[in-house]
Amino acid sequence: MRLLLHICCGPCAVYPVSVLEEEGVDFEGLFYNPNIHPYDEFVRRKENVGEFAKIKNFSVKYMDDFSQDIWEKLGEDNENRCNMCYTVRIDKVAQFAKENGFDAFTTTLLVSPYQKHELIVELSEKAAQKYGLTFYYKDFRPGFRQGQQWAKELGLYRQKYCGCIISYRESEKLKNERKKSK
Repeated sequence: MRLLLHICCGPCAVYPVSVLEEEGVDFEGLFYNPNIHPYDEFVRRKENVGEFAKIKNFSVKYMDDFSQDIWEKLGEDNENRCNMCYTVRIDKVAQFAKENGFDAFTTTLLVSPYQKHELIVELSEKAAQKYGLTFYYKDFRPGFRQGQQWAKELGLYRQKYCGCIISYRESEKLKNERKKSK
């Protein structure tokens, strides 16, 4: 089986990559995250994925789509924003997998306890069916903290928000509130 691993960021890839390597899975990474904002954050996360891929010696393809305006239009509606974000990325990953001869795909989004796990699984299964692929499901969440610790030890940049401009603003607001309360 040839597997495409969607990678949202370097730290979230650490544990899933270790599991796939341990299981002897033939995989290649794909960085496709048009949700990450602002642009300098997008670049930083992309470069960080490259650093991690060099450390672990695996191949990664990059799709440089950047589309802040789409997320801006969604406003503060978290439910629709997250649903759209997952749908856009998962569908594109499945399409890329199909067009490039992969048998299956999965995503590092499955490692974070902060993501909507069941929704990611549901959307991934639908995309797999749509493109005639296998969705390679693994619940990577039990290794989240361990992966984050390994990322820290490797010197990888660890961001403080999921990626979209709205979550960025929310994280900045929290940071400013903490500063004020000190």
